[in-house]
Order: sequence, then C-alpha cells, then structure tokens
Amino acid sequence: MLSVLRAVMVVFVLFVFAGAVQAKAVLVMAAASLKNVLEDAGEAFTDASDTELVFSFAGSASVARQVEQGAPADIVVLADIDWMAYLASHKAIDVQSTVTLASNSLVIVAPSYAAEPLPLTDEALRARLMDGRLAIAEPENVPAGRYGKQALESLGLWEVVQEHLAPMEHVRVTLAAVARGEVPLGLVYATDAKIEERVAVVSKIPKDSHAPVAISGALTQDASDPARAFFSFLQSPEGRAVFARHGFKVSGRD
Repeated sequence: MLSVLRAVMVVFVLFVFAGAVQAKAVLVMAAASLKNVLEDAGEAFTDASDTELVFSFAGSASVARQVEQGAPADIVVLADIDWMAYLASHKAIDVQSTVTLASNSLVIVAPSYAAEPLPLTDEALRARLMDGRLAIAEPENVPAGRYGKQALESLGLWEVVQEHLAPMEHVRVTLAAVARGEVPLGLVYATDAKIEERVAVVSKIPKDSHAPVAISGALTQDASDPARAFFSFLQSPEGRAVFARHGFKVSGRD
C-alpha cells in the first residue's frame, strides 16, 4: 500500500508540473519548513530575471522519495543531509552541486494564550501536557521529528513524552496544530515559530542535544541553465541575506 501511495504522489507531481516543465519553468522541490524563505528568495530573483519559478513543498522525506522516483525537479532543498545522501545514493541529484545553504534550531511552542516559559524538566513538561499531547513531526523519517527525538532523548525527556505524542506529516502541520489550540505544545523549527503569531516560544532546545539542522540544496542531473542561475543566487550574498531575514543561520552571520 505504501509503495502505491508513493507512486500516486509522483504521478500527481508529474501531472501538476508537466505544463511548467514544458514551458521551461524551474521546478524547486523543497521541505515544507522552507516555504516562506524560498518563495521570498524566488521573488527577489525573478525581480531581476524573466525566469519562471514553480515551487512544490512537502516533508523532506516525501520530497526525496518523489525526486528519486522521477518527479521533474530542477532543484532540491531539504532540511536534512541524510535524505540528500539518499538522493545521492540513487543518483537522483548532481552530487557535486550539493551545498549547505543555512542551518536552523529547534524550539517548543505553545498557543500564544499559554506563553509561560517551560523549563525543560520532567515535572514542568508533565504539568504543561497534563492529558494533552506534544505535536511533533513524525520522528522516524521526518527531519524535524528525528532531530526532536534526538534532543528529547539527550535531555532525558523522551520517556516523559513518548506516550503523549501527536506525530504529524511535517513541521508546518505541527505548527498549525499548536496555532489552532489542538495541542498544548509542539516541537518545531525556530524559523517556523517566527511566522505564526498564534504561537509563542516557551522553550529553546539546546543545539548540542541533537544533530545540526543543516539546510541542504542540490541540482538534479538535468537541471536547466535558469535553474543553475537561481541555485547560484541562493548561495550569493543576496540569497544568504534572505535566509538570514527569516531567522536561519548562515555562514558569517549571527
């Protein structure tokens, strides 16, 4: 059943973007957590170019599997180096083009009406959750969830929350669940928390409690010249400044 669903996903992407590809538009497939920053970078790039950019966002795992199965991407940007390595092992990207564009951090958020700081202790976490759940991106395959699980295990908190998890498709779904008040807490990227006024950061996850959150980009084997130009823009001072404005960490900046 899972393989059938994956095949359907790929067919959907092929169908939706077939016209764009025929028109030589650049198809950027990327992690859902990168939607705002990449769309803003796209606007900045197209202001000085007549290139048409088309974006498709999903969880990093979903994006990687779609590209590996033939989705017609020109550029892939993921919130995870492991899934990029997966694409490299399947020869679905130009390995030599792979680059780290930025990095991110993790936070725990609550609905804005419950913005009291949350100490990262057993007692505080139990008291805040009560009978509620901690929303988290699916912790086995989705990068934000995997990083979150690593962090909670490192902090000795995984056993506290393991029976109170609400696994989500990807981090933006997690963010939305908290914003709507469906769960008392959610674990998301710091950059996600910045874009949603209905949530408040109640805890910052120590960076040394999990693997670095690296934003990895690459060209596919058949990337067009306009795609290469946009990919170069993302790595330029102007492109890096867009990432920095959205709260990502880029080399040479705080």
